[in-house]
This record gives sequence, structure tokens and C-alpha cells, in this order.
Amino acid sequence: MPFRMSGYIPFGTPIVVGLLLPNQTLASTVFWQWLNQSHNACVNYANRNATKPSPVSKFIQGYLGAVISAVSIAVGLNVLVQKANKFTPATRLLIQRFVPFPAVASANICNVVLMRYGELEEGIDVLDSDGNLVGSSKIAARHALLETALTRVVLPMPILVLPPIVMSMLEKTSLLQARPRLLLPVQSLVCLAAFGLALPLAISLFPQMSEIETSQLEPEIAQATSSRTVVYNKGLNRGPALGFFKILLPGPRLDAGHRG
Repeated sequence: MPFRMSGYIPFGTPIVVGLLLPNQTLASTVFWQWLNQSHNACVNYANRNATKPSPVSKFIQGYLGAVISAVSIAVGLNVLVQKANKFTPATRLLIQRFVPFPAVASANICNVVLMRYGELEEGIDVLDSDGNLVGSSKIAARHALLETALTRVVLPMPILVLPPIVMSMLEKTSLLQARPRLLLPVQSLVCLAAFGLALPLAISLFPQMSEIETSQLEPEIAQATSSRTVVYNKGLNRGPALGFFKILLPGPRLDAGHRG
């Protein structure tokens, strides 16, 4: 459940709150980026196009690459901000709150590519309009990973950009200034609302079963069917509405060959 798209919001929101905590130390930055990319790696692996077997060694390589990239970017940006003497403490704090977004967005791309690199090497299955298997296409795999990577760049935008803006305004209110203990609960609610808005929008950018013209694929695939277009499973199969409520409603599991 933690690695289904339906579990992304309830299990991911605490991590988002941790990423956006103010006055982070080097250790806390490393910890939250590691935890975030560990969760993302498992989500990417669990929701890949699983028509081809993927060895555990590939998962480990992808996981290490994603974590190292996320931690390196986040720590590097934090160091640059701290060394910028022209910024006032308030401005430096505000900028530091936005550091998680470029770190997470860049690492998300690395995460998707590294965790699903086997698809680029072996290709993914493409089907004709009747659902018949036409062949295995590396070109379709590139399209699938590109669409998924774009989704993972759009997803953290409202999650990691809106809460710092909203919290910078809310912190100036008399209520929160008089009751600083409310800051964390309020930030958690703001992050939860942003996450709940962003996830359905991001995963609905591209359909799970994407369509591509056979003329754009390998010659052997184009010659193997009379269909003008074929479809492929790009991964991440939960639709925006069904996926959000699937955590509450029991239902049949998809087999590995057709999981999103």
C-alpha cells in the first residue's frame, strides 16, 4: 500500500512536511532527501511497466543513483545559499524553503530513468487496437519514460512551491505568532492540501495506455501490424479519481504484466 499511487498522498505528506521544515541542518537535509527518494524509488519500481523482468541489481543501482543525486543537489544549493552574504536572514530563510523543489525535481528525473532503465534496454510491449501483442519497442519505452519523468517534474511544483509561499504569509498572522506550536500542524495541513491537488493533476497529464503511430517505431514493428497506431503502458496506472480513493475501497489487484 505505501508504494501504490493511491498511497502516495497519505504516506508521502509527512516526508513533504519534513522537506519543507525551516532552518534545516546538513544532517536533516540529507535525511529528508534520502527518505523522499527512497519512497520515490519504491513507487517508481512498484508502478513500472512490468511486462519484462527486472533484476534486483538494477533496482539497487537506480536507488543509489537517485538518492545520491537528490542529496548532492539539495546540499549543494543549501551551501550556496548560506554563503550568499548579500541576503538578509529572512531572505535566506525564504530561499532555503524553495531549495527542495529543484533538488527533488532533478532527482525525480534521475529516479525514474535509473529505476526503469531496463525498459530502455529491452523495450516494452506495444499492442494493436484489438489488444494483440505486436512486439517490444525501445522507442515506445523512451516515450513512456519521458512522459513519466515530465509527470514527476510537474508533481512537486505545487507541493514544494505553494506551501512555502502560503506559510510565509500565515506566519505573519497574529494567531500563529502568538501560538508558534501551531506552525507544524498548519504547515502539515497546507502540504496535505497541496499534495491532494497536485497528484491527480500530475498523473492525468498523460493517459496510462498511451498511443503512438507505428511509423515512429522500429521498422519490424511497423511491418508486423496493419494498425496505424499502437498503444503501450507508460506505467503509473491509477487514474486521478480512482487512484485517490482506491486506498479506501478494496478491489482486485492487477497482475504484474499490466500494473501501472
